[in-house]
Amino acid sequence: MPVDEISFEAEEKMERTVDVLKTEFKGIRTGRASPALVEHIKVQYYGAPTPLRQIANISTPDPQLISIRPYAPSALKDIEKAILASELGITPSNDGKAIRLGIPPLSEERRKQLCHHVKRMAEEAKVSIRNVRRDANKHVDKEEDDSVLSEDDAKRAKKEIQDLTDKYEGLVEEALERKTQEIMTV
Repeated sequence: MPVDEISFEAEEKMERTVDVLKTEFKGIRTGRASPALVEHIKVQYYGAPTPLRQIANISTPDPQLISIRPYAPSALKDIEKAILASELGITPSNDGKAIRLGIPPLSEERRKQLCHHVKRMAEEAKVSIRNVRRDANKHVDKEEDDSVLSEDDAKRAKKEIQDLTDKYEGLVEEALERKTQEIMTV
């Protein structure tokens, strides 16, 4: 496998890791209403788990309220059950046409718990990025052992992989900083 291909594959995997982390961060409550809080919730709809965003219109009429209007009114009960079963800690209010979720402000203690949780998520993402680096370096070592790469080319490839690792760990840190600041802002 050529060096360019090894580093390209490693970069793709690292980028995917950062994208997944950012998507997970969107689902973490910050005290403000956001459709991202609920759109990932799986609803048992006609026997199949379906993401809420596919069966309902989700909007935020004001900063402390999420409104969920199902495309089919028969889905109201299923949506309500799914929200109660999720770990959001928010009780839905069903008016027969839509479900409303009042987002209460977070306590200082809960904010700190959420910050701790996002730090753990970011650390897991960094570990994943380092695992990608390890695998890419193993590929480079194998290519060097098979005499496909010279020692200088192998060192250059490993440096390139390390630079990618540093870049994507930096992106994880930036995402963590933003999310922590968002959580701690009252």
